[in-house]
Amino acid sequence: MKPFWIGTNWKMTKTTKEGLAYVEKLKTFDKDARQAGLQLFVIPSFLSLPSIHPALNGTNIKLGAQNMHWAEQGAYTGEISASMLTEAGVQMIELGHSERRKYFNETDEQLNKKLKTAIHHGIQPLVCIGEDRDTKQAGESAVFNYLAQQIDRALHGIQEEDLSSLLLAYEPVWAIGEQGVPAEAAYIDRIHTFIRNHLRKHYRSVGDSIPLLYGGSVHLDNFHSYRALEHVNGLFVGRAAWDMDLFKQMLTELIQIKSDGGYTR
Repeated sequence: MKPFWIGTNWKMTKTTKEGLAYVEKLKTFDKDARQAGLQLFVIPSFLSLPSIHPALNGTNIKLGAQNMHWAEQGAYTGEISASMLTEAGVQMIELGHSERRKYFNETDEQLNKKLKTAIHHGIQPLVCIGEDRDTKQAGESAVFNYLAQQIDRALHGIQEEDLSSLLLAYEPVWAIGEQGVPAEAAYIDRIHTFIRNHLRKHYRSVGDSIPLLYGGSVHLDNFHSYRALEHVNGLFVGRAAWDMDLFKQMLTELIQIKSDGGYTR
């Protein structure tokens, strides 16, 4: 059975000390989560990676990074290479987050180069896609076209067999951040169904196996409606996961659902 992914990107929030305290609490869920078929992951800041990696040794919790450059090395001040990340113990790499696109002008073409580098170095890529508010207001056909372009540009020139480790996170821009508006489950269902069918059509050998995560104002009041959707294979949680008192309730409920036999994929 495929795992159900659940994790969080800390963005620029936690210091290394705060991050270590967080993962010590997260580790208490590791065994039960593993038995329940949940795959936990956490994506700290760059500076915290070398300290958090050993803290996660012996667990099934995956460690990710928030970004990387596509070049092996070079005069790229302020950037991080794939080899630097693997040396720090990174297993996953988040690519294409809307904040990287908006604030740092990252393009689909740059994302494509980063994705190829991640695959080359054996780092599991978590590629983020999602439409902005204007595209959503233009109607679902516009949203479908927008997402299809993001996917196809990101995966351009990559062999299907090299996409076996890919994770794809749908994060509508209008639903994330402090001003984000939670999406209706029915809307997410239609979007994820479109994404799955698009992957099946264009990436046949792996189209069914690529996990589709949802992220965007996921919290205690709505995560059950999201996780129950057929084509939602994981949750990429924001602020509700930064506070372990909230996140532990979410994890506890997911673990309990599984142990009661009420959750399958």
